[in-house]
Amino acid sequence: QASIINEALSSLCSPALVLDVDKVKINAQRMIDRCDKLGVQLRPHMKTHKTLECADIMTAESRRCIVVSTLAEACFYADHGFDDILYAYCLPFDKVERCAALSERLDLFQVLLDHPDALEQLKKRPLRDGRLWHSEGVELTGVYAHCGNSYHCRGLEQIQAVAQETTKLTLQFMEKLKAAGVTCKSSIGSTPSCSHPVRDMAQLSEVHPGNYAFYDAQQSVIGSCSIEDVAVRVLTRVIGHSPHRNQLLIDCGWSGISQEGVGKLPTGCAVIEGHPHLKLVYLTQEHGIVEPTSGLLDYSKYPLGSLLRLIPYHACATTMMHSVYHIYSKGRLVGKWTPTRGW
Repeated sequence: QASIINEALSSLCSPALVLDVDKVKINAQRMIDRCDKLGVQLRPHMKTHKTLECADIMTAESRRCIVVSTLAEACFYADHGFDDILYAYCLPFDKVERCAALSERLDLFQVLLDHPDALEQLKKRPLRDGRLWHSEGVELTGVYAHCGNSYHCRGLEQIQAVAQETTKLTLQFMEKLKAAGVTCKSSIGSTPSCSHPVRDMAQLSEVHPGNYAFYDAQQSVIGSCSIEDVAVRVLTRVIGHSPHRNQLLIDCGWSGISQEGVGKLPTGCAVIEGHPHLKLVYLTQEHGIVEPTSGLLDYSKYPLGSLLRLIPYHACATTMMHSVYHIYSKGRLVGKWTPTRGW
């Protein structure tokens, strides 16, 4: 469906993923400012959105220094003038040729290795035009760590404790490399740790968060952001009343929001914006079931066709359910972004 410029969000057919572009820009600029203050390079991750428009916002239109999670993303961004791309995925042996082609094409295309066998795979595919995977065919560019345990945190203190531990361990490893005569970059990241960085992170070369441009209900629970910072919503409509079950039926199932939030929030699979006493209790492929957290539903407040806004538990999973994102500013539609897909 097309986004009709300057129309209200209610003009969209549901379910529809909508993004508040003003919040996206604010979230992105805050991360740029944090990294500038720390004196570290920001290498934003593209996997949450996989769009050109958001990549431009996150890189301040430099189109340089990004992280991707799939080769489809890497090729998509390379085709549109992006360079210095890090493929943050353990080298897949079936994709070595595609990695080599990107490395020969770009100024800088970096791959991750975590096993000697992967190193041998690179050596079997030397680069053309005098290029090298570097010294003896391979050069260690840096050490990359993702503090995924920050996603188990609750609140600033826990987030910063994980950021401190990850930074400390990474810097200790860098010292060991230096003692062995190896100097290279250090890169850590997760949206929680980079939303609340610790001072020692200034000793790192770069950080690589990604979800922060959109945020989500999960990040608000962790303490990375407030629920007001979340830029993404899924619009859904009430399509059925079931008084005998004390339930509403909505037109968004797991194919519109994903299953990832099931059992994770007091409000069920998502936060229903403006309705704290409603709970999204169950998802089928194309339907959702909503109940009150207590008491009986007042159906007069939720007539058939009425619009609800779902704040997803995990933005990365929810965006993957949609082939287009509808962009709005100050409550009016201003365009649409089309993400790349595939692996």
